[in-house]
Amino acid sequence: MSEEILLQPGKTERAGDRSIPDAFRLATYRYDLPPELIAQEPAAVRDQSRLLAIRRASGSIERYAFHDLPSLLRPSDLLVMNETRVVPAALTCKKPTGGRVDLLVMEPVAGIFSEASTEPVLRTCLVRSSKRLVPGAVLAVEDGPLLRVECVTAPGRAIVRFPVEEAHFLEFLDAYGLPPLPPYIRHEGRDAAEGRSRYQTVYARTPGSIAAPTAGLHFTEELLEHIEEKGIECVRIVLHVGPGTFIPVRQEDIRLHSMQPEFYEIPEIAAEKIPQAKRDNRRIIAVGTTTVRTLESAALASGSLKAGTGKTDLFIYPGYPFRVIDGLVTNFHLPGSTLLMLVAALGGTDLVLRAYQEAVKSRFRFYSYGDACIII
Repeated sequence: MSEEILLQPGKTERAGDRSIPDAFRLATYRYDLPPELIAQEPAAVRDQSRLLAIRRASGSIERYAFHDLPSLLRPSDLLVMNETRVVPAALTCKKPTGGRVDLLVMEPVAGIFSEASTEPVLRTCLVRSSKRLVPGAVLAVEDGPLLRVECVTAPGRAIVRFPVEEAHFLEFLDAYGLPPLPPYIRHEGRDAAEGRSRYQTVYARTPGSIAAPTAGLHFTEELLEHIEEKGIECVRIVLHVGPGTFIPVRQEDIRLHSMQPEFYEIPEIAAEKIPQAKRDNRRIIAVGTTTVRTLESAALASGSLKAGTGKTDLFIYPGYPFRVIDGLVTNFHLPGSTLLMLVAALGGTDLVLRAYQEAVKSRFRFYSYGDACIII
């Protein structure tokens, strides 16, 4: 998701209590990753990226190309994808003094939670600036209008007033914003149009994310056709990826970590097909950790999967009893991240970490623009 946006891992609290079980100890989820394996560019062709298959029953780890995915799935499988669309929510601004300020709008479509308003839009933004902003500060969007800082809510966060009504805010961001690429991807000299295209799944439909559900970046229209030709059903859900997915775990006991809520939606068709597939003993294969959290959260909230919207702060780590999914397609995630912990919960910590060691040894590409794995 998918990886970090403007958030970087901070200092970790080291708990002196050695009684923390290994499954809940942050150090368990650390691994060594050579910096040159962090992908700076997407694969030339989406489905030509590499794919590592992790088989839970046998403990085997096998190498494929991503376009081989249909051969790893059964015709009876149900593939569930997150059709959220990344909003160009990153804004480059300047202070009256000329100093640069980078903003990232945290909930670009927050208006979906309230009635349409004719008042100027207010949004909480992540802020990167050489000096702390103060209330009342005026910021000039690059080649655009003026914004006003209403208040500073925390270090690196501020509520900003935009000179546009709610109904036109996405148009404003389309006009002046940029794709919010992760900080470990070098931004210099990048073509903005290419970023808008490649940092987006081919099936993205519903705008609202500030990061791509990166497992989906490997799919092409042709690959989706091959999957359907094999008889594999595909359904779509929505989770708008926000900072909550990427906030680093700082406590040595991972059970003390809290996720920030993110909006999700289960459409009627998904709410019909997924429970039916479970009743028929068919496998539910999630594309991306965001899809996993959506399905598991919806099932927890209602006792069974039902259509509707909600917010999830579900943190999945080893020991979690999965209620919906049976398999997962995902990228390779940051050491010590909640995403890696979710993958370990499904695949088994020892097996997943062994697969990551194999991926490093085989020079797989990591993170948002990197290669993928499937746990089945």
